[in-house]
Amino acid sequence: MQIKIIKAKKDNIKDVGILFDLYRQFYKYNPELKKSTKYIKERISKKDSTIFVCYQDKEACGFVQLYETFDSLNINKKLILYDLFVKKIFRKKRIGRKLMNTAKKFAVKKKIKIIELSTAITNKKAQSLYESLEYKRDKEYYNYYLEL
Repeated sequence: MQIKIIKAKKDNIKDVGILFDLYRQFYKYNPELKKSTKYIKERISKKDSTIFVCYQDKEACGFVQLYETFDSLNINKKLILYDLFVKKIFRKKRIGRKLMNTAKKFAVKKKIKIIELSTAITNKKAQSLYESLEYKRDKEYYNYYLEL
């Protein structure tokens, strides 16, 4: 069993597109493989995000997608960890942890001081992972959004 994490490139679009579609389904969105793959292709082609994909014995089993942005209050850059997903059959093999640690190494290499993420209130497994990696739950701010 060989586990390998790489930065996604054009050759990985199909694999990441499938994982991204499964991720969206996990959050109760309808399957839309074509749109999901197109979205991933655009992110990789335009370099809008950084995606790391995990392979176990040549099968794509998980990914993390990161968006670089700015943090005005800290006068620095920050990384938004927006998507993390591991296929169900590969869970409990520490792949999510490995992807999270890859994101951390990427941030350190780029001298980014903060990684920010959100998860569903009901996603207790993810919360447990994040807290085990010393992520702190925000007790100071509420998140709001406006759907247009």
